[in-house]
Amino acid sequence: MNKTSYPKEKMKVLLLEGVHPTALKIFEESGYYNLVSLSGALSEEELLKEIEDVHILGIRSKTQVSEKIIEKAKKLLAIGCFCIGTNQVYMVGATSAGIAVFNSPFSNTRSVAELVIGEAIMLMRRIAEKNAAAHRGIWMKDSANCYEVRGKTLGIIGYGHIGSQVSVLAEAMGLKVIYFDVDSKLPLGNASPSKNLETLLAQSDIITLHVPGTPATKNMINEETLSMMKSGSILINLSRGDVIDSLAVKKALDEKKLGGLAVDVFTHEPASKNEIFHSPFQNLDNVILSPHVGGSTMEAQENIGIDVSNKLISFTETGSSVGSLSVPALSLSVQQNTSRMLHIHKNLPGVLSEINSILSKHNVNISAQYLQTNQAIGYVVFDVDKETSPKVLEELKDVKHTIRVRSVF
Repeated sequence: MNKTSYPKEKMKVLLLEGVHPTALKIFEESGYYNLVSLSGALSEEELLKEIEDVHILGIRSKTQVSEKIIEKAKKLLAIGCFCIGTNQVYMVGATSAGIAVFNSPFSNTRSVAELVIGEAIMLMRRIAEKNAAAHRGIWMKDSANCYEVRGKTLGIIGYGHIGSQVSVLAEAMGLKVIYFDVDSKLPLGNASPSKNLETLLAQSDIITLHVPGTPATKNMINEETLSMMKSGSILINLSRGDVIDSLAVKKALDEKKLGGLAVDVFTHEPASKNEIFHSPFQNLDNVILSPHVGGSTMEAQENIGIDVSNKLISFTETGSSVGSLSVPALSLSVQQNTSRMLHIHKNLPGVLSEINSILSKHNVNISAQYLQTNQAIGYVVFDVDKETSPKVLEELKDVKHTIRVRSVF
C-alpha cells in the first residue's frame, strides 16, 4: 500500500464493543499505531468526549452514533459497523458530512442460517419445553406433538442472503421450502416463491423471518397475520425485534395457535449484561429466547473483523468506497507515480465545472478521474502528477458546496 499523505501512525482509530482481535491486528500490521480498543459500548456523553480527535470509529450494534456525535466529529473520515446493520448510526448526518459508513452485511449469514435450522428442529421436537421440565426434575418422556422436520413446509419471509442460505440448508434436511419477498428473487434448489404473504402463512408449518426493520415491516406478524397461519405452526424471528407484535404473538402461544417460538431479537434489548432482560415470552412453553446472538459465532466475528477493517483501511489509504452506505461507491486501483485527490461535495449543479476550472488553471495533468453521486452528495477522485502544486488542494477546499477534500498519496 502506498504511503498516505497523512501519517497513518497519527490517525486515531477507536474500536468499541470488543471488536474481534483480527481487526486490531489488521490495523496494526497496516501501520495504524494510534489505536484504542475498548470491550464495551460508550454512551453518547462518553463518546462525545472521545470523538473530536478520532479519524476512524469502529462499533458494533450498541453504540449509538447520534446527530450530536456526527456534528462534533470534525476529523472523522469513516465509521465501521462490525455487524450487519447501520441503524445505530445517524446516516443522514454521516452522508451530509461525507463520512463513509461501512458494515458487513454478509459475513455472518451462515451463522444465522444454521441457528434457524437448529431452532426449527428443537421447536418441532419440543426440546425447549422438555429441557425446562428436566431442569425442574420433571421427566417428560413422550412423543405427543413432536415431529420430524422432514416433509414439513418451511416458509421463508425475506429471501435475501440469509433467507436463501436457510433455504439451501432446509432442503438438505428434507423440508419443502417456499418463500415470499417484496422483490422478485430467483429460487435456489427446489424452493418455490409464494404469490403473496397470505399464501405462505397458510401453507407453512415453520415460518422464519428475514426482513429489514422498516415502517413496512413493523408488526408484520400481528393478530391478523397470525390468524392466517396453520394451527400449531412454529415462528422464528432472527431479523428485527419490531417485525412482530409481541403481545399478539404471546396471545397466540397462550391459545396454542402457535406451537412454538424462537426469538433472538427484541424491541428493547439490555445495553449491557448488568441490565435485567424482560420479555413477554419468558416462562412460556416451547419458547427459545436468545440474546441477539444469531451472528455471534467466532467464525462470523472474525470474518466481520477482516471485512470491515479492510474496507476502512482501503477508504483511508486509496479513497475506495465500495461497500459504503453513505459515500457513493467507487472502486479505485492504485496508480503509480501519481497523487490522488478526493473531493466530496453536495450533489448540486456547477461543482464539477468549478473543480475542473481550478485544475485547468494550474495546468494539472489528470491521469484518471472517477465520479459517482447519490441523492445527497457527489464524490470525485483525481489521479494527478506528483508535481502538482499544493495550492490546487487548497483551492479545491474553497469550491462552493464542498464538504471535504483530502489527498491520500
